[in-house]
Amino acid sequence: MPRDIPIGNGSLLINFDSDYHIRDFYYPHVGRENHSAGYPFRFGVWCDGRFSWVHDDGWRRSLDYLDDTLVGHVVLENEGMQLRLICQDLVDFHENIFIRKVEVENLAGQDREVRLFFHHDFHISNFEVGDTAYYNPDISSVIHYKDNRYFLINMLRPDGVGVSDFATGIKEVSGAEGTWRDAEDGVLGKNPISQGAVDSTVAGWLKVAAGGSSELIYWICVTKSYQDAKQLNKLVIEKKPQTLIGRTSAYWSLWVNKDEMEFSSLPPEIVRLYKRSLMILRTQIDADGGVLAANDTDITQFARDTYSYVWPRDGALVAHALDIAGYSSIAVDFYNFCSRVITSDGYFLHKYNADGSAGSSWHPWERDGETQIPIQEDETALVLWALWQHFSRYRDVEYIKPLYRNLIIQAADFLASYVDHRTGLPQPSYDLWEERRGVFSFTVSAVYGGLVAASNFAEAFGELDHAHRYHRVALSIRKACDEYLWRPDLNRFIRGIITTHQGESTPDLTIDASVFGLFAFGMYDPADPRICATMQSVEKRLQVQTSVGGIARYENDYYHQVSKDTDRVAGNPWFICTLWLAQHQIALARNIEELKQAIPTLSWVAEHALPSGVLAEQVNPYDDSPLSVSPLTWSHAAYCTAVVEYLDKEAELHICPECGRALFSRENRALIRNRKHHRLSCAIARREKGTNGPA
Repeated sequence: MPRDIPIGNGSLLINFDSDYHIRDFYYPHVGRENHSAGYPFRFGVWCDGRFSWVHDDGWRRSLDYLDDTLVGHVVLENEGMQLRLICQDLVDFHENIFIRKVEVENLAGQDREVRLFFHHDFHISNFEVGDTAYYNPDISSVIHYKDNRYFLINMLRPDGVGVSDFATGIKEVSGAEGTWRDAEDGVLGKNPISQGAVDSTVAGWLKVAAGGSSELIYWICVTKSYQDAKQLNKLVIEKKPQTLIGRTSAYWSLWVNKDEMEFSSLPPEIVRLYKRSLMILRTQIDADGGVLAANDTDITQFARDTYSYVWPRDGALVAHALDIAGYSSIAVDFYNFCSRVITSDGYFLHKYNADGSAGSSWHPWERDGETQIPIQEDETALVLWALWQHFSRYRDVEYIKPLYRNLIIQAADFLASYVDHRTGLPQPSYDLWEERRGVFSFTVSAVYGGLVAASNFAEAFGELDHAHRYHRVALSIRKACDEYLWRPDLNRFIRGIITTHQGESTPDLTIDASVFGLFAFGMYDPADPRICATMQSVEKRLQVQTSVGGIARYENDYYHQVSKDTDRVAGNPWFICTLWLAQHQIALARNIEELKQAIPTLSWVAEHALPSGVLAEQVNPYDDSPLSVSPLTWSHAAYCTAVVEYLDKEAELHICPECGRALFSRENRALIRNRKHHRLSCAIARREKGTNGPA
């Protein structure tokens, strides 16, 4: 089930599913220690002797965010109960506090008592053994804890602070379902403490006038000690939860609108998804710099593992998206993370946990009796490529200096040495899809981009021997790509060369959207006739021929495969693959009319997002439902990248009527996307010169 609303602050991440259950509760790292283990936290309502969980039939649910914020806005309506609930959910931007404000509207013609029930199915530190839940009468709160993880639950009602009712109990043992069953008669059992596999439910009782409304605010303080939990609870009460809601809403509005980019040429749905994507990206990034691929634990049903890892490839592309969008400080944290975890041999492992430890892997260190490096080489290369894009934009020399030897030179030395001297191509590694070992167009182009980046860094730091070496190897790789991966008989670049268990090589002719990398990382000009022919083959073969549309990953993609009709549906449509086509259109555009050809693709992504703006990894080619993890961090990064590239290209193609110059120049790194401000500065300069001519 997709995660319709993620909310977080870099240390605490909470995900809601489409039934408005809390399903993931990460702390103290994003993607690390899921204290719900994917089990649902229920929310229920009792009124006039009738009880209902809000995921039951009879409820209409609308899940979204307040515009320009990371504050969830959920409307729940039940005609039979004559109730409407308007909920706001957030994680405080500074403190590790989850807050939910519930406004209850009584749609009936008489005064009524409404009881709200909040259920907690904690599996602290990912497992339920040894948990404790108890009621603390001194602060009228329920607390869950194990070791150094504490969760203090409290609420503010119109008549005071504290829970109106509570229960703790055993779950998952001897048929016990949990205290949520105790709630269904509208009264809780008040068992004061339980240990082992436990859950809890608390309630708040409200008096709601006929046709009127009443409000309750509920919160969970998340800390590493009891004293800290008490202090945080005291802070909420003294500052007032309404203040925390207001300040968090204001913070995210300020954050997402910090740069006054001009979006007037883009449809509102594209702008909305761009801003939403930036904020959703932020929820998936740990405070220590790790960029998590996704934090939807339902994927464990497919592979008994999650996407809650830092893949350096995904992270590099996310960091690049944030860099070009103006959020360099977040990207910097990721590059610092990379500097901490790179191996002494100069490459990155398959993936990492948010704390920097090695993640799980299926890449073997040995094959047919021979040792091999279990890597995806593009992951190492793309960190260098993205870091150079960062530096060329921000020129933060003092920041780069400590990374230069440990990260840049060390990784570049590995890339330059990990080459097959017979062919000139990089040696075999696993492809970006992590499914096959060989030499692939995406990896080759990433290595080229990484070596050119390293050469640029070395030249900037005056180490010309390094610069010349990296540049020479990069050029030989491009020459080898011309020879081995371009197929004149097919009039396209091929996906790659597969390395068999016997050490033999065979061409992989599968049409794969990842050939996008051949121009994206600078190895070929996007207008190169061979690139254009290759991208045309991608569009022709991988365009999904259903009403849903979109671009598949590659021919006969098996992952979460829905359709066996591979002639019409090569695979499920992926957001990133569809956006790669738009990025090529943007790169090719020579005028505004050609540039606008990319808008339908950007709009397609917005149309196929969830109502909250969340983008999954892929969607069902027939009914448009999300497949695999949701949200996928890479999907949102690809969208932000495409939108910024569109705006930059638009500015590049526009000529300022005041000064006669392009509004964007890659040569002088001018980033004047706001045409209104540019023209104003030109007009001021003209007045200062005392002339009516061009400034």
